[in-house]
Formats: sequence, structure tokens, C-alpha cells
Amino acid sequence: MKVWMKYLIGIIIGVIAALILPIGAINESSLLTFLSDLFIRIGRYLVVPLVFCTLIVSINKLRMANLVFKTFVWTFGIIIVSSFLLTILGLFSVSIVKLPRIPITVDVATEVSSIDIKGLFFSLFPISAFNTLGEGSFLLAAYLFAFMIGWAAYSDQNTFKPIYNLADSFSQLFYKISAFITELMAVFVIAIMCYWTITFRSAFSMGIYSQMIALFTVDFVIIVGLIYPIIVRYVCREPHPYRVLYASITPLIMSFITGDENFVLPIAIRHGKESLGIKRRSAGVTMPLFSIFARGGSALVASVCFILIWRSYSSIPFDDLSFVFFISFGLSFFLGGIPSGGAFVLLTILCQKYGKGFETSFLLLKPAFVIICSFSSLFDVATAIFGSYIVAEKTKLTERKQIFRFI
Repeated sequence: MKVWMKYLIGIIIGVIAALILPIGAINESSLLTFLSDLFIRIGRYLVVPLVFCTLIVSINKLRMANLVFKTFVWTFGIIIVSSFLLTILGLFSVSIVKLPRIPITVDVATEVSSIDIKGLFFSLFPISAFNTLGEGSFLLAAYLFAFMIGWAAYSDQNTFKPIYNLADSFSQLFYKISAFITELMAVFVIAIMCYWTITFRSAFSMGIYSQMIALFTVDFVIIVGLIYPIIVRYVCREPHPYRVLYASITPLIMSFITGDENFVLPIAIRHGKESLGIKRRSAGVTMPLFSIFARGGSALVASVCFILIWRSYSSIPFDDLSFVFFISFGLSFFLGGIPSGGAFVLLTILCQKYGKGFETSFLLLKPAFVIICSFSSLFDVATAIFGSYIVAEKTKLTERKQIFRFI
């Protein structure tokens, strides 16, 4: 049975359980919260070891094939272009679609989220490089450490061959374990989906955010169902671009119900390798970079939400749209340390930076937190998979697989 079918069965069971479960029961709700958090932690358990060991091998092999520069140029080029495109499309869609106003509340903010840019830079170079392996959220710290090891190991193949072999063995071992966890997650997804459905239903039942959800859905269909396949079709000369979307079903599903970039990373790596045929030396470099920096989906969702809040108060001066664009687009590259909830943090910063009485207006969308996180992660993971496939194709690091062999 295909992996996505197993997940779909688990999702259906989770939805049914959520509809049957008495939501008001505190014990059941607490248990679901505990199980959902536990299973998400299990899914993220091997992310850092897998990324770290695989990158050492990947950089070494890319240097051997003289593909380091080309791989990074294509990767960061796609990251910048996709983030720009998604932010523009978000502002365009919310500009032409008049979403209804959100009722103004008088809630008072108790805590304001922010992005500690200075702290992110310091976390890249802690007192000891080994401390980077203990950070499970900001993958770039471990990424840089592994990059330096892989780069240096190539300089003397004979002396550092044991280092390479050890990293290679650990990479394959962690991949096998993460693949096993991926299979288990088809069962764990029942509890995650049950908790997500209850949370989502409570926000959706308010009737305030239904048209916002519809707008995000239409944006997703246009971007992932039309624009991305067209780009793959013409950039990669791919006659069947929707095979990339088909291979992305499971990662997209899990990104939507968890809203966690790091959680989905091992699932995306596995489907990239076993379905799309992306070789390890390419995926080991590109997938983590997209997970860290390609947060255009978060920029899209945050900009749409801010315009929606804006209209709930007053009309929108056209000149101020540039402010929304540059803040959303620029700060999206600094969300790597926030694998879950980055879009809402970005929305909070937009409200704070704009001022003019909007400082606490993000609270209007606080009940829709799960919706915002789900859609932002959905866009970001789709970008990561399509982007990684394009880079692998342009560097000729893919092995063609028939669709019936997709996992």
C-alpha cells in the first residue's frame, strides 16, 4: 500500500474520532494534546542527526563532481524567486478579493512575538561547535558545522576517509530509522489529526475565517496546482510535471496538519529519494536549505492576514502595501529558527512595526492560529519539494522512477 494511502486512512480515522469525541471533556482534550505533541516530537527526533551526517557526505560528493557552486546558486535562486513570487501573489489575491471585516475585540496582548535576528547569528557559532547538534529548531547551526566537516574532509581523501565512511554509515542508518518512523507515523497521525480537527473546528465554527480559508485554498490550487507544475515543465523539460505533485502528497498532508517545517523534513527527504529519484548528495544539501530559508508561504499568509486586519479597521492606503511586502518578504528569510508558527510571528511583527494603533491587532486572528500555521507550512513544504526537484534536475542528480514505483 502506498504511504499516502496509509496516512489518508489514519487521517479519516482521526477526523471520525474528533467528531465522536466529546470536545468539552477536559481529560480527553489533555490526552490528545499530550499525544499530538509527543508524536510530533518523535517525528522530529532524528532531524538534526540525519541532516548533519547526510550533509557531510553530500558536500564531499558534490565537491568531487564540481557541483557545489551550481547547486547552491540554483537553490538560493529558487528560494529568493519563490519567496518574492508568493509574497506578491498573496498581496495580489487579497487585493482583488474583498474579504469580510473581522469584528473588533478589546483583547490585550500579554506577550508579543519577535524574531531575535542577533540571537540567530550568535546561535550559528556557539562556544562549542558540538552545541549546534543540541539545537533541534534552528537547523542552520548544525548545517554549517556539517558543511565545514564535509568540505575539509575532501581536501585529504586518504586521511579523512574514516570520517567520511563513518558519516556515510550514520547517514544511511538514520535514514533507515527515519523511514521506519515515517511508517509508524501513519498510525500516530490518528491522534494528531484528531487534535487538529478539534482545534480547527472550534475556529471554523465561529464563521469569521471561512472566506479567508477559501482564499488560501484558491491560492494553493493556483500556485501548487498550476504555477509550480508549469515552472517544472519548462525549466526542467519535464513532460509530466504533476508527478512531482503526486510524490508530494504525504509531505503536504503532514505539513498541513502539523504546521511544522522540521517535522516534515524527513518525510520530504524520503519521498524525494524514493519517488522522485533525487540523489542523496543533492537532497542532503537542498532540502534543509529550503526548510530553513524558503518561507515564502509564511510571507504570503502573513501579508494576507495583515491586509485582512487592516480592512477591519479602515481603508488601505495603496502606498503602504510596499511596507507590507518588504517586511513580509525580507523577514521571511529569518524564520528558520521558528519551524512552527513562523507566519503568526511574522504577522505580529507586521502589526508592531506598522504601529498606528495596530500593535495588538494580531489578536483578531489568534483564534485562527492553527489555520494560519497549516496553510503557511503547506506552501513552504510544496516550495521545498518542487525546488529540490528542480535543483536536482538542473545538476543531473536524479534517477528517473516510474510512477507505479512511487512509495
